[in-house]
Amino acid sequence: MSKSKKKNAGVKSAAAFGAENYKNKIVTFLQTGDKKLMPIEQLEKKCRTKKFGREAFIQAFSELREEGRIIVRKGMRAGLADRFSLKRGEISRLSRTFGFALTEDGTEYFIPGKCMLGAMPGDKVLIEDIPSRSGEPEGGVVDILSFGSSEMTGIVRYADGGMFFEPDSASNSRLIIENGGVKFSDGDKVLAEITKRGRRHSEHKVRIIYVFGSGDSAEACSRSILALHGVECEFPPEVLKEARKISEGGVQEYSFNNREDLRGMNIFTIDGAYSKDLDDAVSVERTEKGYRLGVHIADVSHYVKGNSALDKEALRRGTSIYYADKVIPMLPKELSNGICSLNPNEDRLTLSAFIELDSDGEMLNYRFCKSVIRSRVKGVYSEINHILDGPADADIIEKYACVINDISLINELADKLIAKKKSRHAPELETVESSLLIDENGVCCGVMPIQRGKSERIIEEFMLTANEAAAKLARDKHVPFVYRIHEAPPAEKTELLCETLAKLNIDYPHFSEFSPSHAAKILDNARGTELFEAVNTMVLRSMSKAKYSEEPLGHFGLALDDYAHFTSPIRRYPDLAIHRIITDILAGYNETWLNKRYGGFAVNAASSSSAAEIRAVSVERECEDCYKAEFMKNHIGESFSAKISSVTEFGFYAELPNSVEGLVHIRTLPEGEYDYTYPTALTEKFSGTAYKLGDTVQIICASVDVSSGKIDFVLDDEE
Repeated sequence: MSKSKKKNAGVKSAAAFGAENYKNKIVTFLQTGDKKLMPIEQLEKKCRTKKFGREAFIQAFSELREEGRIIVRKGMRAGLADRFSLKRGEISRLSRTFGFALTEDGTEYFIPGKCMLGAMPGDKVLIEDIPSRSGEPEGGVVDILSFGSSEMTGIVRYADGGMFFEPDSASNSRLIIENGGVKFSDGDKVLAEITKRGRRHSEHKVRIIYVFGSGDSAEACSRSILALHGVECEFPPEVLKEARKISEGGVQEYSFNNREDLRGMNIFTIDGAYSKDLDDAVSVERTEKGYRLGVHIADVSHYVKGNSALDKEALRRGTSIYYADKVIPMLPKELSNGICSLNPNEDRLTLSAFIELDSDGEMLNYRFCKSVIRSRVKGVYSEINHILDGPADADIIEKYACVINDISLINELADKLIAKKKSRHAPELETVESSLLIDENGVCCGVMPIQRGKSERIIEEFMLTANEAAAKLARDKHVPFVYRIHEAPPAEKTELLCETLAKLNIDYPHFSEFSPSHAAKILDNARGTELFEAVNTMVLRSMSKAKYSEEPLGHFGLALDDYAHFTSPIRRYPDLAIHRIITDILAGYNETWLNKRYGGFAVNAASSSSAAEIRAVSVERECEDCYKAEFMKNHIGESFSAKISSVTEFGFYAELPNSVEGLVHIRTLPEGEYDYTYPTALTEKFSGTAYKLGDTVQIICASVDVSSGKIDFVLDDEE
């Protein structure tokens, strides 16, 4: 080593030693001080920074702060975090007037805007408890340990003679735009980068780095949502190269070796009219004991090998994202719409589950096999519903002539499976999904609730049955797996649910441990009454979120001990992951080998897929809100009949028959003093006028903000 290198190494080691030395001194002086907080200037003097230099002290102080061991408060005063009973967490999301932080133990804290300290999503923070107004954990940010992403989306506005940036989240404040970014105009939806942080959101300064388009365009706003969530629409070159090579190779006959040839069976798909990624097909046969259900799933794992570029990208994406008339696929279209899609009259490689069921739909046994199929017809939900409801027109009858008898049989079996689900007391919660009509210019010109017919229910029940069988296989073989789990609601939420039901005089079962049958009983007691919407909402709010896990913890909502996602490997990574595991089970690998190969893989796939699902759900919901707002832009000033869908302390949300929802803010209600009864009613104290969950009200669309997806309603006083 040269003299200069030795000298530099000595300096580095001295600096490192100095920082560690100062860390010990800082903690010691803060511990022995007679007050909880000490001015940083005084602390530096006590540490005597002459020996190692001030840089080592600053490094030590920064490291302790990032570790969450010390905090800075009240004008450059430092103190030990454990003296203040503080919790370490991360800002998870923001609205314009408040935010949320997730602590290391998984608790979500509500943070009022005035207590945010300018923190942004992804920032690591220290939180102190403050009195809660809702009963849920509430806190304030006392220190920001490290910064997350510096990027955020928003609108450029011209005001007071200059251009300002209004963020979609973080504050009501206009942020100063610094020079050096791209060109932009008033009303543009943009991506901005924070160049300077303040102690309040209003003190942040930004530079505009990308323009998506007009803030009144749902399409432009959706692109900004994708960017903010880190969703990439394009695939990397190496991924596309692999996909094209697979697609160009086609389905080769040598791939049929060691597969069961099912091309002679009546197998067909049932999907939406415009679906292109057909990953599941079904068959049903009558047996002496009952039925043999066949669920045949695209064998994506045959093409997407572990640790390939395709596989790594699929794991990173986790799931396909669907919004408006667009899809951001997990796999390139060469696979998702091509060689993996179970297109009619084409040979396709599949992984098949054959489930033997008795005459009541109870599972007797199951068998999985690698197979090759040739779908008879591309079934469409609406067309099969016409056949089941009758009478269907001649064109539909002709299209389904080769499987018409099978359609009758699948309907019969589905009825048995539906009855079986009811007998195990799975709660039947009701949710509304929306269909958006998009014109040739990409503008939303219609919104309607999705109507589910019998064929949708048939496929749902068949997929649930195959998913249950896949999870049973993994449990029987004692191998690593990615399960779909839904844990029981937390005790505090079920206690609150029962307290609210009692106030509403709704009967509920008494229990020591809440079970699916208790949830089902609560819903059944309210079904058909004017309070059903309220009860349905309360039960939904009490539920835990479903997620993926390497542990078989069961599925509360389905009342099943064994459950996994097996049926959609084109669009969900957990399904692809377990196809890979099932393939090796079928190949004869033993339990020891499978545990060694897939133990860590299952843990990683479950964790990554759960996070990807949360991101996808957020993106889809936020984009849908923008498109709905775009549609309502042309209906401002119009009067509608609506149903109160949820009630809060600041007003209530009303839902139109087409599934569009808007806020009626408390400040727009008739003057008075309103009491909030969680979660069902706002009542004017003196007149007794009440706005209750499930009530019908006449409203006027007052204003729309496409950029944020917010729609404001007011009551129609003339009604």
